[in-house]
Amino acid sequence: MRLSHRLLLLYCATLAATFLSGCLSGDNRAIAMQQVMRDSARYTSIQWLDSAKDFGTIPEGQKVQVAFRFRNTGSTPLVITQVRPSCGCTIAEQPQEPIAPGAEGHISAVFNSQGHAGVNRKTLFVTANTKGNQNYSLHFNVIVNRKTS
Repeated sequence: MRLSHRLLLLYCATLAATFLSGCLSGDNRAIAMQQVMRDSARYTSIQWLDSAKDFGTIPEGQKVQVAFRFRNTGSTPLVITQVRPSCGCTIAEQPQEPIAPGAEGHISAVFNSQGHAGVNRKTLFVTANTKGNQNYSLHFNVIVNRKTS
């Protein structure tokens, strides 16, 4: 086999290994999240420092950044396992690492107002390893003024 073919094979093998390790680490994270949610000994408690926001009126096309703050008020690490927006016009980010007891964290999102003139009431659905209730709803409102040509 020629040297260029060996280098190409080595490159492809390295690329495949890198890709697979990324996939496996994501799978391992999902499995770990499922285990946390099934283990009630790991449940904690959460205090929402803000769970509703009103952004008033904005022009169509503007993007609104929103953050909801919380505190882990329990004695075990708080794990946010899922944050799901109510529509595709909102992109949410959840904490990737557990939040230590007593520490604060936030869930952030960006709302794209393009094509959403009028009153907008948006929700982020949050799942966490908390005692009693594991599901929460965070809300924000914004009025979008239609763009005039």
